[in-house]
Amino acid sequence: MRRRYAPGLLCGTVSFRPEAIRGGGVSAEPNRGQVDYRLARNAVISEFRKGRLGRPDVCDAHPELVRAAREIGRPTTDECPICEDAQLVLVSYVFGPRLPAHGRCVTTQKELTVFARKTVVNTCYVVEVCPECSWNHLARIFTLGGRPGPSS
Repeated sequence: MRRRYAPGLLCGTVSFRPEAIRGGGVSAEPNRGQVDYRLARNAVISEFRKGRLGRPDVCDAHPELVRAAREIGRPTTDECPICEDAQLVLVSYVFGPRLPAHGRCVTTQKELTVFARKTVVNTCYVVEVCPECSWNHLARIFTLGGRPGPSS
């Protein structure tokens, strides 16, 4: 007899449904984990260094993202892997219910903490950007919020 599995089958506490990454996960615990994109980043950098990708292919940040990196981004000590002339900057955006469709750019740790204390679940996207050459790559995604309300 062949066993059938329903879409969104749960394995332990991990959901394979899209809502799990968008912020509608299974668990109501505040620290549900994160998705790290270092492997994808390293693959792109490797392809660039081998000459299979050109600079226009990888240095394609939207002008608003570059502006956010210059004005409100959080500087890092990491050197840009493409131009090797500038330091990378992290820009964080939060998406979720009651937020604009384009998300909300988070500028301080205090703002991030406010989202983490909310009862609704939001998703934070952290993008690394080079303000000089426009390299950009999604660094990680994690969920914020989902804490039980006062009546729970």
